[in-house]
Amino acid sequence: MEIYVGNLPWSISDQDLSDAFGAHGKVEKAAIISDRTSGRSKGFGFVTMEDADEANKAIEAMNGAEMAGRNLKVNEARPREERPPRQSNW
Repeated sequence: MEIYVGNLPWSISDQDLSDAFGAHGKVEKAAIISDRTSGRSKGFGFVTMEDADEANKAIEAMNGAEMAGRNLKVNEARPREERPPRQSNW
C-alpha cells in the first residue's frame, strides 16, 4: 500500500521518513518529493508498505503526529491524475 505523507519538515530525509514509519511495520520504500530545479523538498512524500494492516495502523498512528514541529497529514495515496501536457510560451 502506498501512503501519502504531507506537511513534512524541509530538513527530513528519505531515511528519516522510513525510520518513522518503520516503527509501525516493514517499509519497502520511502521517498521525499523534491523540486526538479532546486532539489529542495516540496514538503511531501510517499511511503510504501507491503502489509495493508500495518499500513493502516501506520496511517492512524502518524496522521497528526508531530515531526520537527510540524503536524503530519497522512492518508492512503490516491492514483496520480492525468494532466494535459504543459504548453511552452517561449
